[in-house]
Order: sequence, then structure tokens, then C-alpha cells
Amino acid sequence: MILPLNPYICSMMYQHILDTIGHTPLVRINKISKNINAEIYAKLEYFNPGNSIKDRIGIKMIEGAEKAGLLKPGGTVIEGTSGNTGMGLALACICKGYKLICTTTDKQSKEKMDLLRAVGADVIVCPTNVEPEDPRSYYSVAKRLAKEIPNSYYPNQYDNLLNREAHYLSTGPEIWEETNGKIMHLVCGVGTGGTISGIAKYLKEKNPAIKIWGIDTYGSVFKKYHETGIFDEKEIYPYITEGIGEDILPANVDFKLIDRFEKVTDKDSFLMTRRIAREEGMMAGNSSGAALAGALQLQNEFKPGELVVVIFPDHASRYVGKAFNDDWMRERGFLDSKPNTAKDLLHYKGAGELVSLDKNDTVQMAVSLMQDKDIDQVIIMEGEHIVGSLTEHRLYAKLLENPENKHQTIEKLMEKPFPIVDALTSYADISGMINRDNPAVLVRTSSGELQIITKYDIIHALAGK
Repeated sequence: MILPLNPYICSMMYQHILDTIGHTPLVRINKISKNINAEIYAKLEYFNPGNSIKDRIGIKMIEGAEKAGLLKPGGTVIEGTSGNTGMGLALACICKGYKLICTTTDKQSKEKMDLLRAVGADVIVCPTNVEPEDPRSYYSVAKRLAKEIPNSYYPNQYDNLLNREAHYLSTGPEIWEETNGKIMHLVCGVGTGGTISGIAKYLKEKNPAIKIWGIDTYGSVFKKYHETGIFDEKEIYPYITEGIGEDILPANVDFKLIDRFEKVTDKDSFLMTRRIAREEGMMAGNSSGAALAGALQLQNEFKPGELVVVIFPDHASRYVGKAFNDDWMRERGFLDSKPNTAKDLLHYKGAGELVSLDKNDTVQMAVSLMQDKDIDQVIIMEGEHIVGSLTEHRLYAKLLENPENKHQTIEKLMEKPFPIVDALTSYADISGMINRDNPAVLVRTSSGELQIITKYDIIHALAGK
């Protein structure tokens, strides 16, 4: 007998990857917003198959082009993208059999470019610091290629109103249903403008009292244009935050639907991105950090108990080499130059050899080794186990006491082992361990190896090496 299929299991079976787009979860922000009276929830768009909110518009623009006869079998899709729209288009192109060419800027993360290539896109990297009309800009290159390549289609996410419509038909209704109509504030980064405008249109039709807050970045024209109606080119300068802000006015931005723009610095965006991962366990991307940082800046606009939804557009995997790379963050002044942990101290110290001797080696061997390596202490081993330490201060005292001690085994003179800590031990704890009687600390790194930190390493770190 053939048993009937479980309807729940059937609902989890899809014909292709595009069917899994949408219906992303709303998850409460707990720790970061603990001092805010309002309830803040994040719409986790990285649950889409391409790990971003742009999956929603990729298929919408492709199917719109098919219906309009602008895209025919075997055609090529050509788009200027910061990465995520390219991924959304790539999924659609894979399922529908189109080629894809993406133009992007050299400020975008390497991870985004690598992921686009992984799904079959040709990626052309263009300079960031040129005018939009410059033939080298990623806008211009995409438009030119679309004219030169036969049977090609340029979706133009900035001015293609299907971008906005995708969110009016999907993201907006999802948020309304998931909050049971209780949402009173939407906080959303603004780039092409499709996300915030589409959602805002739907929500304001349901409840005109809902406030729509657009998150902008310094170096973008949106905020001043919204407040004055002036497109001020002096507002335009390079910034690092990805996915929000523009040096153009996309047709998809409906400024009438946005109650206010709030600017967030690059530093605050990147630091908040790291906090979201560390404190909330949400692996969200850089524009998510900007959006939540903006929500905190806007907290005086929220009344007690009101429900706030913040859009988290994409996944942290796009930013491993930037937001989650300590060296990259320090180089841009986003992390304190002073050490905070053992890991930071090791960063300043650099990789070094951990010098050891066996407990049965002679004191003379220890003296020779210290002179040869120009070090003040060694660790003492018995097989694979650390059993002690020997310092220059100890050797000096014992050899003055009796020069013949140089023929003794190290075991006779050695002191207790140096303390062992993990890489996240605080700088304050480590500095407290190092004193006259204990000149060093051993740090076990994430890979399991041991590194040594001495008082001189701390001095070098504090002095900026």
C-alpha cells in the first residue's frame, strides 16, 4: 500500500531555488536594544537563497523583461551592482538559462566578487571615484555593454520600477502579516530605493501613521536632497559602507514616502555589524550594521512599546575580509589602536618562535640559547608537557651564587611555568599577571599553538611599536 504524502513535507519541497525566495523571519534584537523602550525586530533577508534581499528583485526584473519581450532565450543580462543584485540576477539566470555580466566598483568586498563568479557571472570591476556619467563608471560600462552585445538586457535596478514593485508585493505584506499590523516604524538603508519605497507604499496604505526612516551614509546625496530639494554635488565624496547611499537620484526612491533620512558614519556601521554578530548571533552584513546603528540614533522618535522593524539586507559572508577582519578595521581607524585582548597583543608583536629546552638540558645550553636568540626567558619541557620556565634574572642570580651551576641540569634551577591564557583574555588581566616574579604569559591561539607575551611586548604595543 502506498501511504499518502505528509502535507507538511510536501510544503517544504520546491521545484527550483527561486521558489525559496521570501518569507524571511523577523527576530527580536535583545541585547543591543536593551536600553530602548521600543521593541526592535530585524527582518533577516539573508535567509533568502542568495543571502540577500536582492533575490526578490532579481527574478521580478527578469520576468518583467520576458513579458515585455526585452529578453529572449539565450540572451545576456548586464547589470551594474554592488554585488547583491548580481547574485539575485544570477540565480534567476541559472534557472532560466541566461548569461550574466555584472559591473561593480573597486570598493566592493572581494567576497562579493568571488561569489558572483562562483555562480557563473562575468565580473567587470570599475573605479569608484569617478562621476556617474564617466565612461569608466560601473553605470556607464553596463549601459555600453548592453548596447554592444546582441540580445542583451540591462535591468537597471536604479530606475526599473519593478524593483520597487517587488517589495510592494512581497516584503511589505510579509512585514505587515508577521507583526499582525502592529509595526509603527520601519528603518531601512537606502541605495537604489526600491526596498524602502516598495515596503513604505504598502505599509502606509495599511496605516498612514507608520513612520519610515531612511538610513543614509556620509558621502551620499539623499539626506540633503530630501530636506532641501537640492542635489548638492559637494555632498558627494568616497565612503566605505556598502549597499546604501548614492551619488545619483534613482527613480525608485520615492522621497514622499520617507519621513526622514538619518546619516550613519562608516565607523559606526562597521562596529555595529560586528556587535550584531557577537551580541545577537545574527550573521548580518555591513548595511545591516548601518541600519541598526541608525535605529539607535533615532531611538528618541520611538514611543514605549512601539514595534520597530529594521531591514537586515544581506549576510556577513560578504564582509569577512572587511568588517570581520581586525587588521582591515584597524587600518581605517575603526578599532582602537590600544590592545584589548591577548590576540591584539599578538597582532602587535607579530609571529615569533616559542623557544624551549628540555628539563635535562644543561644550564650552559640555556645561556648559549638565550644569547643566540637574544631572549630573556625560555620555557622548559618534559616531552610534550611544559614543566617550568627559566629567566635571565634567575640565571644571573644562580651563576653569581656559584659559577659551577652552569653544569647543572635546567631542572635544578628552573622556576614554575608561565601562566597559560586564551586569545580572548583581556589586556588588563595579562598585564596584571606580568610582574618581577613572572615576566611572561603564554597564549593559546585559536589554532591551538602557543605564543609568548612578555612585558616588552606590552610596552611595544602601548607605544605603537
